[in-house]
Amino acid sequence: MTTEKLIRPTSGYGFLVLGFVLLACSIYGFVMQGQISGSMYWLVGLSAGLLWVIHLFGFLIVNPNESAVLVLFGTYKGTIKAYGFYWANPFYTKTKVSLRARNQNTEKLKVNDQVGNPIEIGAVLVWEVEDTAKAVFGVDNYNRYVEIQSEAAVRSLAGAYAYDNFQDEQVEVTLRANAQLVNDALEKQLKDRLELAGVKIIEARISHLAYAPEIAGAMLQRQQATAVVAARQKIVEGAVGMVEMALDMLKEKGVVELDEERKAAMVSNLLVVLCSDRAAQPVVNTGTLHH
Repeated sequence: MTTEKLIRPTSGYGFLVLGFVLLACSIYGFVMQGQISGSMYWLVGLSAGLLWVIHLFGFLIVNPNESAVLVLFGTYKGTIKAYGFYWANPFYTKTKVSLRARNQNTEKLKVNDQVGNPIEIGAVLVWEVEDTAKAVFGVDNYNRYVEIQSEAAVRSLAGAYAYDNFQDEQVEVTLRANAQLVNDALEKQLKDRLELAGVKIIEARISHLAYAPEIAGAMLQRQQATAVVAARQKIVEGAVGMVEMALDMLKEKGVVELDEERKAAMVSNLLVVLCSDRAAQPVVNTGTLHH
């Protein structure tokens, strides 16, 4: 594997002056050839002109957060990362590689989670090229490589965790409840996959997570049912506490003595009133407790 080698070529300003000198020599040779018949000034003009043209291919401008990978007849010579105006061997092949941070949004992928539920998942990642030699020579097209490997990492991540813990309450990490842990796992996967291309992952996170449309309705009903059961449980716990408190206060203050049968009836009535989802309709008893 080719590793990055940093170089800093010669400044281009001195060679820019040399270029003007060569151009002037070329023009002078052809002018003198026209004035002196049979002279060899045309050879001076032709040689200087040819050198000037070749000389032009050596100029190179590297912008901030940009690099240039230099190759001479199939041999990697180095990478320029410092921005500026340079002159290098005119026969170098110069490949520009951006070092700027980039956003990558994966498509919304339809996959199965760990327990087999179809879900939709998407991710966003921020990455940059860290090793230009690997980016250019390690893979065929590093932009396409990042795109494909990021989708593969998201698919692998979705299959490693359950969407939620409804089916198994012992599950500690789920896609829905443990976003930070899931994002860390995704970032690690991407780092391992993209190292070959010399790409550094700055940030990776899940941007879209939902059940697939064909089961979304059923899962919503299940979530609603779970919420209703949990709410009812809290209501019953509160009602039992209130009934217990009412019986204790009646006994403590001696308001009325109730036998076990009357206590059971009172408990039943209070629970119906407290746990009902509708307003109670009071009934006034004008007789005794036994009628």
